[in-house]
Amino acid sequence: MKHLPNSLVLLTLIVLATGRLTSAPAPAKPAPPAKPEKNYIAYKITRGDRVSVGIVGEPELTVGGKRVESTGTINLLYIQEIRLVGLTIAEAQEAIAKAYRDGRFLRNPQVAVTVEEYSSRSVIISGKVNMPGRPEIPADREITIKELISKVGGFSETARGTAVRVTRTMPDGSLKIFTLDVDSAFKGKEKSTTGDAAFVLEPDDIIYVPEKII
Repeated sequence: MKHLPNSLVLLTLIVLATGRLTSAPAPAKPAPPAKPEKNYIAYKITRGDRVSVGIVGEPELTVGGKRVESTGTINLLYIQEIRLVGLTIAEAQEAIAKAYRDGRFLRNPQVAVTVEEYSSRSVIISGKVNMPGRPEIPADREITIKELISKVGGFSETARGTAVRVTRTMPDGSLKIFTLDVDSAFKGKEKSTTGDAAFVLEPDDIIYVPEKII
């Protein structure tokens, strides 16, 4: 058997190596990071909204232009006052249907609620923030207490941001107070309470930022 010259052997090895390199698949590019999505929510009826209520097959019970009163209620034939504030459209339809069923006025009412005119949605914020007042909040997405504090210019220097109070009127008319640590999230502290900053606000919430105790 004849031996190939060293130069030919070297050339063969280079060709084989080059072929392996060119045939190797290019490394996949890393996928771009996903953009965070905004949390969109079902609209909740608020005070001042103007709504219409229709019941299939019951034209005398169909009404329009009913303003949601400051009490959070509207008046309907037979069932009188019914509280709608804080309810989604689906929840309001079920609440009205249930009232007619429970009162034995209708056996299986098919209710349709439509918001004809939207009231402004706002909260009240006072205390140690840079721009206290009555800022509006969006109707089609969530806004957190941290986002609102940023919207009003942040805490003042003497704010006690670890004890922000939110007073909320519940659907049954009762008041509920939440005490939230928002300052830790602004400062990036790792605490179990930093989740308070993600607290979602609702229309007519009353936010108070107390003064730091020295």
